[in-house]
Amino acid sequence: MPSRRSFLKAAGLLAVAAPLIGRAGGSAPEAEPAAKPGAKRGLLFDAEDLPRIRENLALARFAEVRGRLYPGAKQVAADERFLREEIRLENLVVDMARARLILEHAAFAYAVTGDASQLAMAKLALGRLCDYERWDYFLEGGKFTIGFQRASEATIACCLALDWLGDTLSAEERARVEENIATKGAPACYLSLYGLKYPDRVRGWTQDPREGFNFTIEMKRWPLIINATNLKVIPTCGLGFAAITLHGRHADADKWLEMARQSARSFSVMYGLDGSYDEGVGYWGYTTMHLLLFAEALHRRLGEDDRSLINYPGTVRYALSLAMPTSAAPMPQPVVSPLFPLDPAKDIVNFGDSGSVIDVSCAPWVALNHRDPLSAHVAREVGGMKHFHAAIWFRAAAPMEAPGAALLDVRMNNDLVVSRTGWAADDGVVALRSGGPANHEHADRNSVVFKIYGERLFHDPFRASYYVADARWRLRLTEAHTAVLIGGKGHQYHDGSEGTNASWATAKVTAYHTGAGWMSVTSDATDAYQLVIPAATRVERTLVYLKPDVLLVFDRVRVALEPVAVQTRFQIYNEDGCGRAETSATGFAIMRPHATLAATLHASGPLVVRAGQHELPTKEGVYPFVEVESAPALEHELLTVCTAQKTDTAAGTLAVTRTGGGWRVQGMHSGVKMNVAIAATGDAAPSVTI
Repeated sequence: MPSRRSFLKAAGLLAVAAPLIGRAGGSAPEAEPAAKPGAKRGLLFDAEDLPRIRENLALARFAEVRGRLYPGAKQVAADERFLREEIRLENLVVDMARARLILEHAAFAYAVTGDASQLAMAKLALGRLCDYERWDYFLEGGKFTIGFQRASEATIACCLALDWLGDTLSAEERARVEENIATKGAPACYLSLYGLKYPDRVRGWTQDPREGFNFTIEMKRWPLIINATNLKVIPTCGLGFAAITLHGRHADADKWLEMARQSARSFSVMYGLDGSYDEGVGYWGYTTMHLLLFAEALHRRLGEDDRSLINYPGTVRYALSLAMPTSAAPMPQPVVSPLFPLDPAKDIVNFGDSGSVIDVSCAPWVALNHRDPLSAHVAREVGGMKHFHAAIWFRAAAPMEAPGAALLDVRMNNDLVVSRTGWAADDGVVALRSGGPANHEHADRNSVVFKIYGERLFHDPFRASYYVADARWRLRLTEAHTAVLIGGKGHQYHDGSEGTNASWATAKVTAYHTGAGWMSVTSDATDAYQLVIPAATRVERTLVYLKPDVLLVFDRVRVALEPVAVQTRFQIYNEDGCGRAETSATGFAIMRPHATLAATLHASGPLVVRAGQHELPTKEGVYPFVEVESAPALEHELLTVCTAQKTDTAAGTLAVTRTGGGWRVQGMHSGVKMNVAIAATGDAAPSVTI
């Protein structure tokens, strides 16, 4: 970077940069203008970009980011007191994470504003990070620190601080930071990536006992497990930043860079060719941001172009497909794990540990670098911006393109299926969780989320614990999803001893069709259930979504040897205390403030319907559900016919008749006449005629 004085002078004189997006459609990354002769480019931006960044930060779109960058006097005083007096240099999980965040925010705020108080806070936080004896809480061979989280994050933050604070740092201060990067950050990141590349060479990974964890994770298989999770991308980015920052000045920088680039390339296959990401959209934002941060810095500083390792326009479409805004009341206190507040306008299809908020901070970068108008639309209109980096790439005048009809019905490469009527809170969304295992998954094969008229009507509960000893761990299990139980048992899931890693459970979409105003899909989860219930020979779910507000759920279960009862559960959203259910002998109703759902039940055998709630301590909240039990038999067919309507609006009348080996549903609802036949004979997926 140029000197701080010239940096700020140039920033104050230059006009806002013109948008770089000029062509429709995703394509190869946009060519950057050539750097001035002899100029050293910033890791993420140059002085010429500052006027535009300032304008972006003033937009309502960046209100959340702005609040973090420019906290009030009370928070500033609390942060300074924490850094000077309260920080525990033996505590990395909480205190080091807070110090790192303060550093990143203050350093960026200073680069943008030149505010001396932000500079002072950044320097204080930078010094406290350097005071830590070690930078992460995992060990190899009981001796060497490996850097999956804090070392990676601290390295990135320190590299950015060196860039953004420029010559306000003395030679001694700069040397100390670089020494910490080179001894505490980069080696820990490198060792973790080396172990992922060569798992047979790992000398045993463990938690560092100095951290004082109150839980134990079995890490013997982590060199295999972590290779397919977001925890690989963070040290990849951290090591890459260290290599770029110390390029040409440290003997190991080339080695670090080679390892980081190899790691990024090997991780890129964790994304589907369509851009889908298995760990869920909550982890997608965090992971994708670190992948592109490394690619951006690498291209700007060293001219190497890894900005197309994954299908970036496709991965934004993946996130868009899982956006699900509702009209529920905002809940500012943390209600999910990780501890995020519930913002209905940013709600998502929350399969697995995705949480409650969609973060599209990477969309401005994709829009800019891949000239993608749909990503520009997402950047402006969908979800929220959590990461301040988004303000660097956002172009307010970028050409936009709203999602078209082709994105209303999506079957992803990983067999998630989402069908919708639109992206507004009142629009309908039906999502089916088929597909294979993944880190941060739940035991949720063939589970369903259904949202309409602003309300979650079939819900996937929030707040499942990451730790098996916690009572909320049970929210990860099949019993806590809108799914099937056989004899009260769900499908296979791990015991939690290794963390939130993948199970062995697999489901697969066997039929998928769409038409004007409808979607049908069949998913077979037999393999997942057979791992627990060997006698299960068919566990199959078919959904027929008649847009906007009718959903047919058709379950077929077959077992060998002995008759067994089968249960289907329907989870109710009650985080705000406003969800309830009523049951009858032939159906049930779910009531939410803005909408209700009426369901009638039709089966091949006797049914019992009951309302219940999960057995959790009262302090953990009330999680209600409806359970429909089919009497013991070898063959089960259960058709649940659901109509949704706005509160105080009467449900339509749908007649259901048995027709040979299938079912027919006829009638009128919401002014729409329907006639659907489901033919279910033999082992093939049911045929659906509309």
